[in-house]
Amino acid sequence: MALIKFTNKGIYCPQGNFYIDPWHPVDYAVTTHGHADHVKWGNKNYLCHELTKPILQQRYGLSDNIQTLPYHEEIDINGVKLSLHPAGHVIGSAQIKLAYKGEICVVSGDYKVEYDGISTAFEPVKCHTFVTESTFGLPIYHWQPQELIFEQMRDWIAINHLKGKTSILIAYSLGKAQRLLKNLAGNYPIYVHQSIANLNEGFKAAGVALTNTIKITPETKKEAMQKGVVIVPPALADGKWIKSLQQPATGICSGWMMVRAGRRWRSADAGFALSDHADWPGLLTAIKATGAEKVFVTHGSSAVFAKYLNEIGIRAEEVTTRYGNDDDESLINLIENKN
Repeated sequence: MALIKFTNKGIYCPQGNFYIDPWHPVDYAVTTHGHADHVKWGNKNYLCHELTKPILQQRYGLSDNIQTLPYHEEIDINGVKLSLHPAGHVIGSAQIKLAYKGEICVVSGDYKVEYDGISTAFEPVKCHTFVTESTFGLPIYHWQPQELIFEQMRDWIAINHLKGKTSILIAYSLGKAQRLLKNLAGNYPIYVHQSIANLNEGFKAAGVALTNTIKITPETKKEAMQKGVVIVPPALADGKWIKSLQQPATGICSGWMMVRAGRRWRSADAGFALSDHADWPGLLTAIKATGAEKVFVTHGSSAVFAKYLNEIGIRAEEVTTRYGNDDDESLINLIENKN
C-alpha cells in the first residue's frame, strides 16, 4: 500500500491518517511552510516546524491547535515515523519524511538548494518516493549566485539615491523580504510594509536575528523614505500609494524576471531574478541526491519536467495539485494584467 495518495483534499497518508498541506480543512494537517498556497485555515490540528508556528499564528490567528517539531526529531503517528527536514525555501520550511515498514517517502513542499543565510540549508533525504515541485522546471531557469544579484540591487539603489529617487522593492512578505533585509542592511534605513513588520516581530520573538526596520505608517514622511529603501509586498506593486512617493523607482524581486526582465513594465523600473524556489539544475541535483525510485512532480512546469525525468531514467509522474499560487505567480500575474 502506498504511503501517500493524492486526493481531492490534498496529499493523504492513509497509514497515519493525516494530510500534508491539504487545500480543504481536515482533522490533522502536516504543514511544510507558511505560504498561503500550502496552508489553509480551518484544520482541527496542525503540525509544523517550530519556526513556522509564528507564521501560522500571525497570519491565520491559530494558537492552541499547533504542534511543533524541530528538524530531524522523529514522532510516531499511527505507526508512521514522521520527521521534518530542512527545505531551504523560507524560514521554518520543511520536507516531510514518512517511514513505514521499510518504505520511505519524502514530500518536499517548496525548496531551493542555494543557502540564503537565513533559512536552514536544504538537506537531501534518501527515500523511495519523492514529491517535488517544478515551479521553475524548465532548462531556461538557471539562477545567478545570489550575491551577484544583491550586488546589482545595491548598485541600482545607489544610482536611485544619486538621482533623488525612492527605491522600492516588491518582495513577498515571507521569504524574499527577510533575504532583502539581511543583504541590504547597513547603508540605508529600511522601511517595510506592515505585513512584513508583523512577520519579522514573530520571528524575532522565536529567536531569529533580523535587521531592525522601520514600519511604514500613515505618519511616515515620504521625504524620509526617499533616503532609505522601501520593501512592500506584491499587492502594492501598482498601487496609488507607490505612485504618491517622491520619484518612485520600483524593482521586482522574482525568479520570473530571468526571462521577463527585458520587458518594459508599466509598474516597474527593474527586475531582479531572485527566487526562493530551486532552478532547473537545483531541482535535478536535489532529486538525484534522494535516490528516489519514483518521483511525483507537482505545481509548475510539471508535464515537461516529469517527461524529462523519465527520459533520463528516473521514473516520474505529473500530479495535479492546488499549489503554486504564491509570491512569484501572484506577482507576475498582477503585473501582466496591468499591461
